Amino acid sequence: QVQLVESGGGLVQPGGSLRLSCAASGIINSIDAMGWYRQAPGKQRELVAIINTGGSTNYADSVKDRFTISRDNNKNTVYLQMNSLKPEDTAVYYCNALISTFKSYPSSYWGQGTQVTVSS
Repeated sequence: QVQLVESGGGLVQPGGSLRLSCAASGIINSIDAMGWYRQAPGKQRELVAIINTGGSTNYADSVKDRFTISRDNNKNTVYLQMNSLKPEDTAVYYCNALISTFKSYPSSYWGQGTQVTVSS
C-alpha cells in the first residue's frame, strides 16, 4: 500500500520561512509528477507547485519567486521551500503524487495534509 507522509508545517511570522517534506512509501514502481496543493478555510483546494521526473516545475502566480519545489527521486521525496511567507499563505498543505505500483497503472495519491499558519 502506498502512503504519502508530510512534515514541516507549523506557525511562522510574516516574512518567515518553512520547508515542507513529503515522502512516499510502499511498493512503488515509479513516480511521475509530484506536487503541493493547499486549501484555506472556506476555499477550494488549489495547486501551489508541481514538478515532473525531469525537474521541470510550475508554480501558482501567487507563490512565484517565493516558493521552490524540489524532489529527491532516490528518496521518493518532494520538498516545498516557502520563503517570505504572507498571512494569505495560511492553509492546509497537501502533497500529491502520480505513482505506479507493480500491480497498477499510475494513480493519484494524497498526503494527510499539514497546517501552515502565518501570523504575528
